[in-house]
Amino acid sequence: MPALQSDPEDPRSSSRSCCSSGLSFAELSRPVEVNDSSVSNVFWSWPILGPLLVENESSDTRDHCANERTFLSYLRLSVYMAIVAIAIVSSFHLKSQPSDLELRMAQPLGIVFWLLSLACLILGLGNYIKTLDKYSRKVAIVQTGWRTQSIMSLIALSIVGTCVILLVITKAPVEE
Repeated sequence: MPALQSDPEDPRSSSRSCCSSGLSFAELSRPVEVNDSSVSNVFWSWPILGPLLVENESSDTRDHCANERTFLSYLRLSVYMAIVAIAIVSSFHLKSQPSDLELRMAQPLGIVFWLLSLACLILGLGNYIKTLDKYSRKVAIVQTGWRTQSIMSLIALSIVGTCVILLVITKAPVEE
């Protein structure tokens, strides 16, 4: 791989430094070769901001892109659940005035969705890092496991349970 040249026209290669160590942005964003066997986990290898360069053998590029799309799906689900958590806590009522039951269950239900959102985000990032590490070592994997299955089952159960709760509250008689 040829050495990186600093281009005076490129704003990334300017003399800006990161933190107090005097590292330039070009040094922090230098590409990382994935097929280096001395790196134990390629995701945490130096430089942190550097793009990962993968040699394309057979279906490697397709697999890495699929891994990124899977992580983005976990991220999207996590963001949706965080939005639902905030909406539940801020204004959780199905009728014109919130009932006592709706007021009592809004905050705990919002906290449950917020925690599940964080769990989904951590699970997605963990799966992404583990899969990226295994791809870099040319290890075939099947992305499943008890953590993934249990957290995703808990998320699905929470969503279905919340829908049932909302239906029950809607059908409950109004207390005057």
